[in-house]
Amino acid sequence: MDFAKDYRMTIDGEAVPAGATFDVVNPATGEVFAQAPAATSADLDRAVAAAAAAQKSWRAVPLEERKALLIKAAEAIEAHADELGELFMREQGRPLAMAREEVKGGAGWLRATAKLDIPVEVTEDSKRRRVEVHHEPLGVVCAIVPWNFPFLLATWKIGPALMTGNTVVLKPSPFTPLTTLKLGEILLDVFPKGVLNVITGGDELGPLMTSHPGFQKISFTGSTATGRRVMESAAKDLKRITLELGGNDAAIVLPDVDVDEVAMQLFMGAFWNTAQICVATKRLYIHEDIYDALRDKLHQIAQTIPVGDGATEGSVIGPVQNGPQFRRVQELIEDSRKNGYAVLEGGAVPNSGYFIPLTLVDNPPDDSRVVVEEAFGPILPLLRFSTIDEAIERANNSEYGLAGAVWSKDIEKATEVAHRLETGTVWINQNLQSTPFTPLAGHKQSGFGVENGLHGLMEFTVPKAIFIPKTA
Repeated sequence: MDFAKDYRMTIDGEAVPAGATFDVVNPATGEVFAQAPAATSADLDRAVAAAAAAQKSWRAVPLEERKALLIKAAEAIEAHADELGELFMREQGRPLAMAREEVKGGAGWLRATAKLDIPVEVTEDSKRRRVEVHHEPLGVVCAIVPWNFPFLLATWKIGPALMTGNTVVLKPSPFTPLTTLKLGEILLDVFPKGVLNVITGGDELGPLMTSHPGFQKISFTGSTATGRRVMESAAKDLKRITLELGGNDAAIVLPDVDVDEVAMQLFMGAFWNTAQICVATKRLYIHEDIYDALRDKLHQIAQTIPVGDGATEGSVIGPVQNGPQFRRVQELIEDSRKNGYAVLEGGAVPNSGYFIPLTLVDNPPDDSRVVVEEAFGPILPLLRFSTIDEAIERANNSEYGLAGAVWSKDIEKATEVAHRLETGTVWINQNLQSTPFTPLAGHKQSGFGVENGLHGLMEFTVPKAIFIPKTA
């Protein structure tokens, strides 16, 4: 594949070049390997206008036809899965097999979304009247996608937005624009012109989009700090918003677990995708009875898991995706060393690119930066606890509330703990699980609104109550 090809935006059913470009870096080498188009405000205006014009007819397309086009889009993605996976690996850094898994997962998500239905609720059916609640599209959706799951999270927004009769202007992260641009090209022949538009640009493009008066809805996935700015921008003209934001997710390991049996699951629940997952374990609370044994086992795993370029066969963990995040994780490691915390480093990593050893921090204080802040990179604090009540209180002592996990052979006890955790999702003896039919919602500073499932689908609609008399 020619990674230096001429990438184009998708606007109003056409592949559109840009007058200016920006560099795209391979995080495994730290070197520029392609350029992406930098949209102007005029490009944005054109994309929004195209989406608005298309939405008038798209909303009238029967639901079953819209579903069929989502399935057609999934088929088109699957036909290009190898090509998209390789491009994904180059720009995001994840090993090739896992990159292809995400591409195929995006296709699967579109198929699953097409299995949902938009309900018509009947709130009254009396002799006098029937009251129906219908759910209508909002209009034009601004969809902003992050760099950690650039393909899958795009389909999380495209699928429900289009199925409910909205049109979309999609912007990927400037760190990972290429796979999404290619997606726009692939789907040019699937959807009517203007229904799906893809534009790319630097950090200045996001605020231009969220403040644009032509959008009726913003669906944003990213950091809590940026989410606050998105919410403030949307408030000016009361745009609907869905914000899937940060997390400092806690897992609690009770003393009855089999350390050898759960260690690898716990490790990958924290470090998969180089720990760049909103719902990854970022604080691991371990009962004092098994703390030393589990700490040592996790350190052993960290020393043996292959970390390297995603293009290298056998690599399991890739680089941190971009320079700013790389430096942030380095800063947290340096802060831990400077404060005298025991830092347990994993095996050797390549010298080039944005690689950091898989790192554990042995029982740092609860007020340390490595515990309080969301690292979003390969560093994990291990925290010793004595009682379940203590563990729950410490786990809940965070401004975030996205996901959590409980590990125990006693499912009943683990379920009791799960109910007490202040998060939108809790896993028992598993982690990193999501389905297209299950809502994902953040408590506290982890988000606003819902993604996935019927609840997520309804986020792209507005209810309309119709009072129908039984007699004229």
